[in-house]
Amino acid sequence: MRRILSNNEKNINQSHDQPALEVRNVSKAFGGVNAINEVSLVVDSGRSGVMIGPNGAGKTTLFNLITGEALLDDGEIYIFGENVTKAPVQRRSELGLARTYQISNLFHELTVEENLYLGLKGKERDTKRLFSFVIPWFKNQERIYKVQDVAESVGLEQKLDTIVSNLSHGEQRQLELGMALAPDPKIVLFDEPMAGLSPSERSFMKKLIGRLASQKIILAIEHDMDFALSLTNHVTVMHQGAVLAQGTPEDIKQNEDVLTIYKL
Repeated sequence: MRRILSNNEKNINQSHDQPALEVRNVSKAFGGVNAINEVSLVVDSGRSGVMIGPNGAGKTTLFNLITGEALLDDGEIYIFGENVTKAPVQRRSELGLARTYQISNLFHELTVEENLYLGLKGKERDTKRLFSFVIPWFKNQERIYKVQDVAESVGLEQKLDTIVSNLSHGEQRQLELGMALAPDPKIVLFDEPMAGLSPSERSFMKKLIGRLASQKIILAIEHDMDFALSLTNHVTVMHQGAVLAQGTPEDIKQNEDVLTIYKL
């Protein structure tokens, strides 16, 4: 498979003076219960991170706040220095933020190729002239090449004409990643990308995400402790809606509080 292409890598390097993502004292309550309690997190430009913690720790809720799919109660969120605390999902996407979900969020009645085109179109709406969208997508050679390139990067180049409902669970995970990559984001949030995968599918996904981590800024939620701690040198541990610990994999492995919640 070819290297995942990124037109934004040099942009990332040029943004080194600002963190890629900064979460400042963010809180969120549901029905009086604190799901997120004064969480702060920084992902520097050109550097990825991983988030671990037991079920119910608030990891996915924090992702929803970062992407704008849920509104926070207090605190601030910045993407490359821009305050996006009250910004809509679309603005955060324009700044280069993309995500995947615990449960694949795909158009199951469409083909792989059509799904990837829809992922690509979301970005092009901001960068191409509006009249270009009256041209049927299958007649636009530039988009076809881009879709094929993304499909190859996630191992689905032989599945372009396949209806998504006929894909295996692992292939659907690969497609979801492809849709996130199609608009060439700068930051990708992974929400448990290994969930439900077979051993062979997990092996493939580990290699894919590991390669991606060298090319883009990623923040991943992952329960596979060995993989999570091998992915990056910056680990955040959440517990009961708060940050329990942050540091290198070695720091985390030796943290007594972390060992306690994981019963290690």
